Amino acid sequence: MIEGLYEAHLPVSDLKRSIEFYKDLGLEFDHSMDGKIAFLWIEKNKSWIGLWETDKVELEYHPSIRHIAFQVSLEGLKKSVTWLKSKGYEPREAFGFEPIEPFVMAHEGYAHAKIHFSDPDGNSLEFICKLANPNRINKRMYLSEWEKINLF
Repeated sequence: MIEGLYEAHLPVSDLKRSIEFYKDLGLEFDHSMDGKIAFLWIEKNKSWIGLWETDKVELEYHPSIRHIAFQVSLEGLKKSVTWLKSKGYEPREAFGFEPIEPFVMAHEGYAHAKIHFSDPDGNSLEFICKLANPNRINKRMYLSEWEKINLF
């Protein structure tokens, strides 16, 4: 029945500023409604993000209500810290890892490499890609360490 995620939504304090931020990340603007809601394609005709201008942005952060992870390629992820900084955005610490490079959270049969950053309203954003875990590693480490262990 379920084939994927079609949409996710975030609160923003300045819709125009947020539209420009997400367009700068590579999302494609689709439409706005009443000057208070905007939709941008993450993947054209497949998944999008809804931005809702509100004065309720100051909700205490919790990933269950203010977090979106964007799937990227491994090569894209490896370039993400430099790419984000070139646009004036700062990656941030997450799970005890400093934002010097992506890090890996591994589980028995798979792993995810990721880097975290925030939008102008402090919503948590993440670039993430799934990795094979042939050695069944079950710990966290920087991506460069992961690659040495797994000989990519």
